[in-house]
Amino acid sequence: MRPLTLGWLATRALMLWLLAHNHLGPLGEGGVAREVHELYARWYGALATGTYPSGDRLWQYPPGAGPVLLSPGLLPGLTYFQAFVVLTLATDAVVTIALARAGVRPGRSLRGAALWTGALPLLLFLPLVRYDVQATACAVIALLTLSRSTRACGAFAAVGALVKVWPALTLIGTPRGRTTREACTAAAVTAGVLLAALAALFRDPFDFLRQQGGRGVQIESFGGTVLGLARRAGWPGTVRHRYGSLEFLGPYVSSVAAASLALTALALGALLLWRVRARRWSPATPYDAALTAVLLFTVTSRVISPQYLVWLVGLAAVCLTSRHTTQRPVAALLVAATALTTLVYPVMYDEVAASTWKGCLLMVARNGLLAVAAGLSFTRLWRGTSGHSDPNDPGRPGAHASRPSGPTESGDAKRNPDLPHAIFPTGPRSPS
Repeated sequence: MRPLTLGWLATRALMLWLLAHNHLGPLGEGGVAREVHELYARWYGALATGTYPSGDRLWQYPPGAGPVLLSPGLLPGLTYFQAFVVLTLATDAVVTIALARAGVRPGRSLRGAALWTGALPLLLFLPLVRYDVQATACAVIALLTLSRSTRACGAFAAVGALVKVWPALTLIGTPRGRTTREACTAAAVTAGVLLAALAALFRDPFDFLRQQGGRGVQIESFGGTVLGLARRAGWPGTVRHRYGSLEFLGPYVSSVAAASLALTALALGALLLWRVRARRWSPATPYDAALTAVLLFTVTSRVISPQYLVWLVGLAAVCLTSRHTTQRPVAALLVAATALTTLVYPVMYDEVAASTWKGCLLMVARNGLLAVAAGLSFTRLWRGTSGHSDPNDPGRPGAHASRPSGPTESGDAKRNPDLPHAIFPTGPRSPS
């Protein structure tokens, strides 16, 4: 634990140093942190009067984002920017502690905490000036509490979904039966209560829905990579700042956006098919399924902002807390994609925006890694939960889930009545 603590302190000190020098050219010349200085602070002013930023084209977030953006007001004596960074850093520490505590349990691993500690700084200081760490914290805690309290898992997933939607996907891998019913019921009740409270306290909590519908194809998305290459081949499209990001405008952009939405629908269908066909749950299956789901929805999205990698690193870290995970190679690919994302933004963002050959090749490399990671993640999840594979085959992803493995799995089985039949589909364990 001591090396992990020292590593966290050293890397976070480096991130703060980079933030203090964000005016330098390779660090974005102040543009990365400007979102908190200007945008978040402006929204704070509106939220403090009891109304969501109604009519603001840049407000595209669900109602739960409001309390997060208001939270810096809890730290008097600091500027809004300083308080936001302090609270984000504190949330980062909570995630690290949660992963470390999960990792020291019998049959678990500290690799997850190590991944989060070491991979997050690959995004430089970006995680400190976006509220994605807070959303990721909800998802991480939801997954880590599943084996102890399905209701707590559902509640944390609901809070995360109200903050940034995607944490709702953490429930897609819960074992079928009572576990899923309890988690989803808790999520629905929590979301309903919180939405009612936010609707009573603030005006226009659902205005964000109007702004989301107008989003186009961001230059960093898969569709944007295709259009960037087309631009090099003579396509007459242009790039313009819209809805808080750089998007392509021109012929066929709407078709690319529609194709992205169709692929997202296919990804949802594939996930539902997996859930129907899955026959074997290990303690890591909920973790693996959450990572797979968020990866698939990320690669098919019209928008892949650099902070999306915070989500993926957090979920990959949860997977690595369990030695039953099928996602170790996926986690390695995500670390590489995270490093390339920093080159995309902010280091070489001008090249990406101009669709130069360097910018296009960089996007092909980064998005290619994400595509391979998504395909590999889904394939390993499917094989690891298939009822037709040999559970004693050591080459099968997650094969060791069916072997006797100590008090962690035994404790999970006692707390979760769905797990024994899922982990041990052929009968109970023989005494060790």
